[in-house]
Amino acid sequence: MTVTDELVHVVLVEWADGAPTDVAEQATRLSRQHLPRIDGVLSVSSGESVGGEQLEAGFEWMLVVRFRDRAALDGYLPHPSHQPVSAYLRDASARVVVFDIAA
Repeated sequence: MTVTDELVHVVLVEWADGAPTDVAEQATRLSRQHLPRIDGVLSVSSGESVGGEQLEAGFEWMLVVRFRDRAALDGYLPHPSHQPVSAYLRDASARVVVFDIAA
């Protein structure tokens, strides 16, 4: 197995009661519009679970961002293009889990 410097950032979201009916679509649109502008972002994927296991434990939407390296991940949180996405998720969510791994 080859180890790379790449990191994968996973965000799981449970929407708040009263969130707009198109909350997942808006979160996906914002993520795909803004996050690729950040230096070091290699890919952005997001959406609702399509699996049949039904083991989501209440989480309804997931964001996966692949970064070139640790420096790119470190620059992501304060980056202006991250702010509209994080603000939207913060306002619309009841619960969020973030998990980062080496790819």
